[in-house]
Amino acid sequence: MKLVVMGIMTVSLLLLLLIVFRKKIGFGWLTMFGTHLVLAALGLYLVNFSGLIPEVYIPLNPTTVGTVMVLGLPGVALLFGLKITLMG
Repeated sequence: MKLVVMGIMTVSLLLLLLIVFRKKIGFGWLTMFGTHLVLAALGLYLVNFSGLIPEVYIPLNPTTVGTVMVLGLPGVALLFGLKITLMG
């Protein structure tokens, strides 16, 4: 089973590299992805520790950071709304 998973991962990696270099995308997308990742984590961190709503804490995990990366600042509002809704 491990061999099958490793084979699939290897083929996926090779196909991804082929797409990146064939389309001449380069590594600019990696810089943009990293910037979005850092800004999403920083935004969640600042909102959590700003003290605006002290009883609500949103953990920094891949799901919350990914949500904020995709949705931006409205994603932070969405996570706060979900947290408040589920708490009450």
